[in-house]
Amino acid sequence: MPRVSIGVPVYNGERYVAETLDSLLRQTFGDFELVICDNASLDRTEQICRAYADRDARIRYARNPTNLGAAGNYRRALELSTGEYFRWANADDLFAAEGLARCVEVLDREPSAVLAYPRTKLVDEHGEVISEYEDNLERCVQVMERIGYVNVIYGLMRTDALRRTRLLRSFPQGDIPLVAELALYGTFREIPEFLFFRRFHPGALSSRQGDVGQTQEFFDPSTKGRLAMTQWRLLGAHAGSVMRAPLARAEKARLGWFLARMAIWRRHALARELIEAVRYAMQRVRLAFAG
Repeated sequence: MPRVSIGVPVYNGERYVAETLDSLLRQTFGDFELVICDNASLDRTEQICRAYADRDARIRYARNPTNLGAAGNYRRALELSTGEYFRWANADDLFAAEGLARCVEVLDREPSAVLAYPRTKLVDEHGEVISEYEDNLERCVQVMERIGYVNVIYGLMRTDALRRTRLLRSFPQGDIPLVAELALYGTFREIPEFLFFRRFHPGALSSRQGDVGQTQEFFDPSTKGRLAMTQWRLLGAHAGSVMRAPLARAEKARLGWFLARMAIWRRHALARELIEAVRYAMQRVRLAFAG
């Protein structure tokens, strides 16, 4: 059994997937398996990935018969993994050769840490650096208060701790409650080196954020046409995580109070989603009577 599993969820990734796989195979820490989960790609992704799997025994290629959506494919990558530690690697991002080794060192040294992640450089479609990014996250409240690009989700995690969470939710920003819930089971450690390179390009998820409906469909195709209700679902996911976590009553009460204040801070967004939901329901009723 390998010590580390790297899950590579991919859909129509022919442009960058070979470069991503090359960066992962160059890791100085070699005791890993690389699990590629192809979400029924329609381009040359399958041919490229199968060629890599034929050349390196550490690579396993699995193709979904239908598109599970991004969230389902991320969960599938973890499901197929066997390592003590786990990380997701998007099929368009890059990882410095020593990145995995640095993360393993931290988790081996600190049993209380559940996630080790390096600092991030944001790069464009050509690999040119756009900016540097530091997450500075350690505990649950910090995640809920100030998380931005959620780069930490591509750090190295303890597999048993990750599997205790509800994983990536099937709605926009569904990675935020995953990271917040993971922080309830241990600390995060940021490695003070820029070893992760997150690519921003027209086909990336980051380019879809302006269209909530499109983003919702990206996470779960079966929900096409439904309301995302992102703010309500985020709040509910955080509350459920706190209730399930093995925390003392006083700590749960403190986090519950924080969530109540968060609801007040976001009251306008919550109200807008509620009004939208009422309008949506009334429209469906009118269509039903008209039919």
